Amino acid sequence: MKKIFIAFLSFTATLVVHAQNKEIVLETKNSALVYVMKDNQKVYQAYLGQKLNQSSEYLKAGGPQKEAYIGAGMEDFFEPAIRVVHADGNPSLDLRVSDQKINKEGNITTASITLKDPQYPTQVVLHFKSFFNEDVIKTWTEIRNGEKGTITLYNYASSMLHFSAPNYWLSQFDGDYMTEMRMKESKLTTGIKTLDSKLGSRAHMYRTPVFYLSLGNLSTEKNGELIAGTLGWSGNFQSSFEIDQSNNLRVINGVNPYASDYKLAAGQTFVTPEFIFTHTLNGKGQATRNLHDWARNYGVLDGMKPRMTLLNNWEATHMDFNQDILVELFDGAKKLGVDLFLLDDGWFGNKYPRDADKTALGDWQTDQKKLPSGIGYLVKQAETKGLKFGIWLEPEMISPKSELYEKHPDWILKLPNRDESLSRHQLVLDLVNPKVQDFVFKVVDDLMKENPNIAFIKWDCNRPMTNTYSPYLKANQSNTYVDYTRSLYKVLERLRAKYPHLPIMLCAGGGGRTDYGALKYFTEFWPSDNTDGFERVFIQWGYLNFFPALTVSSHITSMGKQSIKFRTDVAMMGKMGYDIKVNKMTNEEIEFSNQAVKTYKKLSDVIWFGDLYRLISPYEEPRAVLMYADKNKNRAVVFNYILNYRRKEYLGKVKLDGLDANKQYKIEEVNLMPGTKSALAENGKVYSGDFLMKVGLNLAPGKVQAVSSSVIELIAQ
Repeated sequence: MKKIFIAFLSFTATLVVHAQNKEIVLETKNSALVYVMKDNQKVYQAYLGQKLNQSSEYLKAGGPQKEAYIGAGMEDFFEPAIRVVHADGNPSLDLRVSDQKINKEGNITTASITLKDPQYPTQVVLHFKSFFNEDVIKTWTEIRNGEKGTITLYNYASSMLHFSAPNYWLSQFDGDYMTEMRMKESKLTTGIKTLDSKLGSRAHMYRTPVFYLSLGNLSTEKNGELIAGTLGWSGNFQSSFEIDQSNNLRVINGVNPYASDYKLAAGQTFVTPEFIFTHTLNGKGQATRNLHDWARNYGVLDGMKPRMTLLNNWEATHMDFNQDILVELFDGAKKLGVDLFLLDDGWFGNKYPRDADKTALGDWQTDQKKLPSGIGYLVKQAETKGLKFGIWLEPEMISPKSELYEKHPDWILKLPNRDESLSRHQLVLDLVNPKVQDFVFKVVDDLMKENPNIAFIKWDCNRPMTNTYSPYLKANQSNTYVDYTRSLYKVLERLRAKYPHLPIMLCAGGGGRTDYGALKYFTEFWPSDNTDGFERVFIQWGYLNFFPALTVSSHITSMGKQSIKFRTDVAMMGKMGYDIKVNKMTNEEIEFSNQAVKTYKKLSDVIWFGDLYRLISPYEEPRAVLMYADKNKNRAVVFNYILNYRRKEYLGKVKLDGLDANKQYKIEEVNLMPGTKSALAENGKVYSGDFLMKVGLNLAPGKVQAVSSSVIELIAQ
């Protein structure tokens, strides 16, 4: 059985096991998670909060102690972490401690608590991995079937956490296709609040598996106690928040059990995804920085390595191109000064050419009419112009009008005795089938073996599952949703074993696979198909709460009516690229864009690896201001976006953050249009970090215009 991963709170832990193994203390730099084992051999969460100087005092903190991982069918009246029906039909699970282990290596501490039912040979192992410096913890669960027959798992959470506070506030991130990651905040009340998805082939579209949970009062950027959590799982997820009659809160995270009663055969082990979380007393901003640090070091493929800028051909050609047209587009990429040219959809299929989105998915051979000299010719032509070459794939999908469909109708997820349910004129391959896994691996492997200088892949997944039925699983259909995602990870593990550092963008109908279960295999993700600069301020603002800038692909396109400068400034807050008709740009726009790429490359180390500070929220004012500061507080970049500005509306000074109060910083507005000068009164001047954080900058000088922007660089003198 394959493992599923979940990320936990970000505290590195020092684990202390007190006398007679009664108390287990996991400590990070600033937080602590404490469990206690009582005489009934059950383990209880006794403390989750700020780290104390004396570990012996955690149990003096008071508050209710709740069972760490509650099984259904016994005495508890609320939502369980796990629900099992044994081989003999018994629907209960009584979990008692049988073992615990601890291992510390540098910044990382791993711990496990083994729970066992005294009447059945079923074991549940609670796993913890803490990251001391990042203040992050991951938790996940192993369920081992030691019985002679098959057991059925109806609930199988990655984590269960308990809280006791006067009030609880939930910040969730919802939306839809083209409106992803809109933050909504509400006070939790008695009962259950559930965030979930049922899309199958991707984690989200309508809501993302991330949240802030504020304890007491609603947290701000700088103030408030909260948990920031996210599930590392690329399929159906569920987060539930239940307040009981005593105002205690139970938070359960894991795979969505919807239509997923999982059959676990004798001797097999089910490993849940990882739940990743961080605790802080210093508001959402600190939680974000904790998660970003953890992600770059541990959660994202090559998270501490630079990324490439690129030009995508999609907007310029869609599927209507040939090799001569593409080679001409390389000149546009050269004019912009980007690193890579990305060939998007439409390059494959012969019997059924990919001239529209109704054919050829699954037939991953080069279209001989469009590209008679093959992909290798394009790679070489790009290289002669100083460019690397990348390519688009959607290997999990199949078109009904394809050779693959004709050869392998049994490789498709579809219900028997029902009409096919098409979305975007395509179906989903039955990735649970090992032969399909081999096929998907071979698609990428063959492409790379034939064209070893391909430097980038865009991996797409443009539809969720509907009418879902796996021919391979036959009578075991309730395992389909879970096993699809696990099978995807199997393929990705094989690819990464052979191509460990090939940059791959994760794309799924927008940001539908934005999760740390997938990002361990990918270098970045596509947040949304909505590239309108105005809308992207909000979309990228949302994603940056949980994912670092170098993972958030942000392309300049012609969508929207904003200036090229505004669209470029917005893209710069993430991993900048282009998808634009360069031959339709003016000479001034090309000159500006070429310089913008150079400017971005100069600033990118601060943006990608620095600390993010959200200064003015677009949810609170008609503007958005954020900044990145490097770890040494020597350089910073401020992004300022004026949105829907009304005549004579007052916009005050913006106080910066993340600087050294004792250092002097030179202010310089960068990324200006050719021939223009900065309107900032502070431009070119030097101020102390103390002044900039207490007094601030006037980022709305002169005649303020709606949908305008500025980028300011700060350099310590």
